[in-house]
Amino acid sequence: MDTKTVNILAIESSCDETSAAVIRDGKVLSNLIATQKVHEKYGGVVPELASRAHMQNIIPVVDVALKEAGVEKHDIQAVAFTQAPGLIGSLLVGACFAKAYAQALNVPLIAVHHMQAHVLAHFIDDPKPEFPFLCLTVSGGHTQVVLCRSHLDMEVLGETVDDAAGEAFDKVAKMLELPYPGGPMVDKNAQQGDPMKFKFPVTDMEGYDFSFSGIKTAVLYFLQAEKKKDPEFVQKNMNDICASVQYTIIKMLMNKLRRAAKELNIKHIGIAGGVSANSGLRKALQEEGEKNGWQVYIPAFQYCTDNAAMIGITGYYKYLKGEFADRSVSPTARASWT
Repeated sequence: MDTKTVNILAIESSCDETSAAVIRDGKVLSNLIATQKVHEKYGGVVPELASRAHMQNIIPVVDVALKEAGVEKHDIQAVAFTQAPGLIGSLLVGACFAKAYAQALNVPLIAVHHMQAHVLAHFIDDPKPEFPFLCLTVSGGHTQVVLCRSHLDMEVLGETVDDAAGEAFDKVAKMLELPYPGGPMVDKNAQQGDPMKFKFPVTDMEGYDFSFSGIKTAVLYFLQAEKKKDPEFVQKNMNDICASVQYTIIKMLMNKLRRAAKELNIKHIGIAGGVSANSGLRKALQEEGEKNGWQVYIPAFQYCTDNAAMIGITGYYKYLKGEFADRSVSPTARASWT
């Protein structure tokens, strides 16, 4: 093996996806994800069940990732893992495995922040953003506007003060009794509905911060009132309700992104995180880009949801800077990163 080649094994286990990837010199050679089906009957992720499933999945997932990449374990130069944020039990499984693997191979350990990795998913494939770059990161647990000055120099300009956008989608889905995972089901129904049929409040916080608790409460009261008049209201209007809710959430997201791009005079704009797979948000970003002359970036679908490739690409840039973690590093359920 060429001594200049950098092979990084990456581990992602922040929630209910057990993922392993192999990155060579910034290129993804493999990216394996084991999805946990056990949570479906509970309507949400059960932390204890998630950590147990990670323990069952992590060794076979890593084994297949190495085989698909055509890389032997002794050719690994570093091990990167998700250190924060996430479910602590799930993070512990990935962290303990990564630390043991790195120690056994006597290679550096690289701790990665999950949200920074979502942003850097844009640098897996071409075209890659130019700096400065604005990224709207939208997931079940986070909603942030991030200013990226370089691969490792980022600043969170604004974030949600309560619920994240993904959480709002999921909670509305529960109100509508849609199956888990609810967010994608709202998106699916919304594609067949009228986004202007029902009006919900658009919350506008100061600066670049977000709030999504208001729309969640508004939808709850709206449904309660309408179902008193007609018990079958939801079934009769499912597509229009989903379309109207999705339109409102996306409007709040785009308002902040548009404001930040204008005030900072930035033309390279992207979205990342699980909710960036939402078809309505992707379409809205493309339309906004055409209006404002933005260069728009959207990662491939497989790199939007939780995956080890984004952990690996972040680990690669940290490796180049020599940003290694001590063996005593511990995972953290919540942690700032800029």
